[in-house]
Amino acid sequence: MNLQNKVCIVTGAARGIGATIAKRYVESGAKVAIADLHQSDAEATAKELTEMGPGLAMGVEMDVTSEEAVNAGVAKVVDAWGGVDVLVSNAGIQIVHELQDFPFDDWKKLLSIHLDGAFLTSKACLPHMYKAGAGAIIFMGSVHSKEASPLKSAYVTAKHGLLGLSRVISKEGAKHGVRANVICPGFVRTPLVDKQIPEQAAELGISEEEVVNTIMLGGTVDKEFTTVEDVAEIAHLFAAFPTNALTGQSLVVSHGWFME
Repeated sequence: MNLQNKVCIVTGAARGIGATIAKRYVESGAKVAIADLHQSDAEATAKELTEMGPGLAMGVEMDVTSEEAVNAGVAKVVDAWGGVDVLVSNAGIQIVHELQDFPFDDWKKLLSIHLDGAFLTSKACLPHMYKAGAGAIIFMGSVHSKEASPLKSAYVTAKHGLLGLSRVISKEGAKHGVRANVICPGFVRTPLVDKQIPEQAAELGISEEEVVNTIMLGGTVDKEFTTVEDVAEIAHLFAAFPTNALTGQSLVVSHGWFME
């Protein structure tokens, strides 16, 4: 299975998991829009991936919480490449507090990026997929789509919500050949996770080493972080899978931290 000449949009793709998914798609021959908050970052990653080939990449400025920005970004991709075959809604942030201390503005900010972003990008891409009679939408969930952890009420709520949204898209999109899936990684050593380590240590009153070994990796079978490459392979599987057999499904990638 490959993505030869498929048009893909990956949000939050200038770095981290999103950039690695975009790289995997370009390696598979896709045309990939690197959608990110800052145009310069998106263009830098796109240039690097295009030079790598065999596929192509372009940078697209996109604030996923703005309907106007999302629609403009998707329109730019469609004008350049004629449609959208794959959407990976990957943009996200993490904010940790105990629920009783969680600032409402932070709650709304996190849910807006994760849930509004998934909704707005899906809404903008679906007409093009429906017109083509095929498409794949992939949401970046988490083990926290299945499981809860202290301090992460907003994140857990958002990631659970993506499961429901993907299932609705799977039901509505089936007659148009559109499928939807959720990838649920465990802890991936990205800047987002690195930022959490001292924050959780301070909130819980434990050392950073304990956060890593007990909180983050304590439930794994091998004390290993999930890698960005692990996640990218699953993103490729869902994007390139040739039938509706997997639509509506989620897949946990967590070194055994959570098993279904």
